[in-house]
Amino acid sequence: MPYVDRQNRICGFLDIEENENSGKFLRRYFILDTREDSFVWYMDNPQNLPSGSSRVGAIKLTYISKVSDATKLRPKAEFCFVMNAGMRKYFLQANDQQDLVEWVNVLNKAIKITVPKQSDSQPNSDNLSRHGECGKKQVSYRTDIVGGVPIITPTQKEEVNECGESIDRNNLKRSQSHLPYFTPKPPPDSAVIKAGYCVKQGAVMKNWKRRYFQLDENTIGYFKSELEKEPLRVIPLKEVHKVQECKQSDIMMRDNLFEIVTTSRTFYVQADSPEEMHSWIKAVSGAIVAQRGPGRSASSMRQARRLSNPCIQRYTSRTGECSTYVGSHANVPS
Repeated sequence: MPYVDRQNRICGFLDIEENENSGKFLRRYFILDTREDSFVWYMDNPQNLPSGSSRVGAIKLTYISKVSDATKLRPKAEFCFVMNAGMRKYFLQANDQQDLVEWVNVLNKAIKITVPKQSDSQPNSDNLSRHGECGKKQVSYRTDIVGGVPIITPTQKEEVNECGESIDRNNLKRSQSHLPYFTPKPPPDSAVIKAGYCVKQGAVMKNWKRRYFQLDENTIGYFKSELEKEPLRVIPLKEVHKVQECKQSDIMMRDNLFEIVTTSRTFYVQADSPEEMHSWIKAVSGAIVAQRGPGRSASSMRQARRLSNPCIQRYTSRTGECSTYVGSHANVPS
């Protein structure tokens, strides 16, 4: 789902058909920045890319005239929507139907402007597209060739009402994001509780790398990729003291950061979205409760998932923290 980062931009993963009419969609990380009047995309979250990595593509919001559902235009492309920019149509795929609706809404709000009312005697002005005219006002236009595509843009600047430009970020729903590559990897001995890609900080070099994490009822481990059979490291849950949202995320300049605190080390892990971060915190906390509580049956695992819900209840917008503390020596099975 689209979320708001620390720079007040709308961000998230989408698939885009970069080569027009190719039918091939590639996964990219998108940033909608209304202050810069731009919609750009990268190979991954720029925080996870080498310093100085260039963007894959960019569109000025001025060039976008309309964003709409395209499931009928591209029936084989699930959750597809289209951006009309000049004489080109950009087709994108969302993660699910709700993701599609939210991206279409935030993009359409970003490309609209509100013309302020000049006097009480004049009728109230409505939101107009950037290519429209206001009343009888004469507007001059300029034609530019961008990537072989003729783009017609107004040369006269209009006043913009910030209320019309702002995006209702509070209405962005924080539901779990189901990305295509979050495919569970079944272990040989125990059932997988949760699996998916996150970014973790290295112990020595302190660099950040994307790893495939896998949680079962006894351990949490990470692999170089979901195709690997042997994990790079396995952390026994009995060594985990607590898992919580990282209090140093502002210092470390990382969004959606949580920490797994063990006896010997604190692991810093970055999820792709706020909802995914809280999902990992709940899942690991629930597995710890199930392991250290009475019994190790399937019913106790289901109970653990229910017990992890207070983590969300303790999360408030005032503190912005969500944590679960687990005593390291209480009720440890022998």
